[in-house]
Amino acid sequence: MTLRGCLARGVKVLAAGLVLLAVLVYFYFVLPFWGIPFNAQRHGRPPITPPWALECWLWEDDVNTGAFVAELLEGYAKHDIPVRTILIDSPWSTRYNDFTFDEERYPQPKEFIRGLKDKGYRVVLWMTSMVNRTNPDTSIRDASDWFEEARKNGFLVADGAIMRWWKGRGGCIDYTNPAAMAWWRGMQDQVLDLGIDGWKLDGADTLCFTLLFGKIPFPYFKTHRGYMTTRGYMDHYAREEYRYGLTKNPEFVTLIRAYDTPYAHPEGFAPIDAAPVTWIGDRTHTWKEGTDSVNEKDLMTKKGANRGFEAAIRDILLSSKRGYCVVGDDIGGYHGGSYIPPRLYMRWAQFACFNGLFLNGGHGERRMWMRTPEELDVVRKYSWLHTELVPYMYSHVVRCHEGGKPLQRPLDKGKYHFMFGDDFLIAPIYRDSRTNTVEFPKGRWRYLFNEAEVIEGPATVTRDFPLTEYPAYIRDGAIIPLNVCRAYTGFGDEQSQGYVTWAIYPNGANVFTCHNTDKSGATTVRVAEKTGSLDISFDGVQKPHILRILMPEAPKTVQLDGKDLAETTDWRYDETNRRLWIKTASYTAGQYRIAWK
Repeated sequence: MTLRGCLARGVKVLAAGLVLLAVLVYFYFVLPFWGIPFNAQRHGRPPITPPWALECWLWEDDVNTGAFVAELLEGYAKHDIPVRTILIDSPWSTRYNDFTFDEERYPQPKEFIRGLKDKGYRVVLWMTSMVNRTNPDTSIRDASDWFEEARKNGFLVADGAIMRWWKGRGGCIDYTNPAAMAWWRGMQDQVLDLGIDGWKLDGADTLCFTLLFGKIPFPYFKTHRGYMTTRGYMDHYAREEYRYGLTKNPEFVTLIRAYDTPYAHPEGFAPIDAAPVTWIGDRTHTWKEGTDSVNEKDLMTKKGANRGFEAAIRDILLSSKRGYCVVGDDIGGYHGGSYIPPRLYMRWAQFACFNGLFLNGGHGERRMWMRTPEELDVVRKYSWLHTELVPYMYSHVVRCHEGGKPLQRPLDKGKYHFMFGDDFLIAPIYRDSRTNTVEFPKGRWRYLFNEAEVIEGPATVTRDFPLTEYPAYIRDGAIIPLNVCRAYTGFGDEQSQGYVTWAIYPNGANVFTCHNTDKSGATTVRVAEKTGSLDISFDGVQKPHILRILMPEAPKTVQLDGKDLAETTDWRYDETNRRLWIKTASYTAGQYRIAWK
């Protein structure tokens, strides 16, 4: 054979080898983990996250007892830090996922849950899809009989193949088997019927595969309805647990992972239509990824665990870019021992204020009164600011469900810059420095903590931000509904409770539709500047409200539905802060005219 012939044959063999390799990669990696094509077909629109889940969450993972839950909540109430949801993480059950409370840790669970609910708290419990044979840290460590019952009855995928995960060894429940689901739901009903409000669905579903020769992971496995991929199982897990929870509680949520592992799940872990609340995986109490952390000695040694704050910001924004609407992560990080650097804790809480999920918890000291006074003040202030923003966030959540944009929208310019809804520009501080550079898009932008400070975009500004402040800017033209009942943020005080506060920044003609958090319907506010006057109109569901209007000078007259309102009684002008305040308990048509000429 000639040299040319040998080369031609070699090229053909190489090409055939590459094709075979591509086919193997596709069927072994792309299809079972990503989907076709790359998972895009599996996502629907985000569900409507109930308003309570947009308020502040709290949890810890060092003590895990009912007594410590009570101590946490009593301390937060005493120090006036808002909490709506208490997340109870593992271990809380006698065996992993038997859904039976360990009464040594949580005595009298029925009374325990009822007591939390009576005080207005929402309760979310941790779970996975695993039926364990062995458990390292529950009261029943050897669950062989229980596991064998499930395996012999065909309740587990892959014929009951045993998988090792971070909470022991077990097999995955088969969501396609009606008998398995009847058994599984029967156990879940023990706690669902107590009135819990959600599951934290941890990620053991990603480990569901067959082991070839007992060692090699193979991402296809047998189920009651035939063979399934790991990706298919993850989608069943997310959708079925969310669906069944909603049959018990119409405001049920699941807290599930969004995006944080590009090589395995580039479109995200959960299908977006079954992801009412998401987080982006466990992070460390550090600023950066890797061992150049400010706290190297406390880094987790497990590969991939030493991911810090900057990576959390990155992955939250990438999750939003993929279409997840309500995203967040553990404030201060989950891993890394008991020490959380104070400046890191404060900056993380400030960033979380402008996430859909405000989740304060994980390892380390979470009793803010046991930390520094400055941390206590900062976390309290930004917890209340996040709570005040719930009507604004909920309105964007509804809009996203109807086909609009997610709550957070990453920008092309500026390091980790994003829009929070339509009206806030956030430039996260991602390193241990008070100095940050902000890239402003076109428009007029006001600094949240000094609204007299105005930037005309496009512009680039580098400045210092004190630890009590954050790079958050409001767009001129914004109309922002708020739920205010404290004075910490400057948007009102205790006298604002029971009213919707509308923060208005006039600039031409603008409109905002607020989807009311009590599910009563929508209220639309329109603002139009005219020569010498400002018109504001209300349409839709009527609510008592307070108007907080940026205005360069005191008005001559303030009218509602053609009648003059009385100064000091109905309205007042704050000359120092250039704010007009109008308080209205009821109205007829809802037509304001404010004139200063």
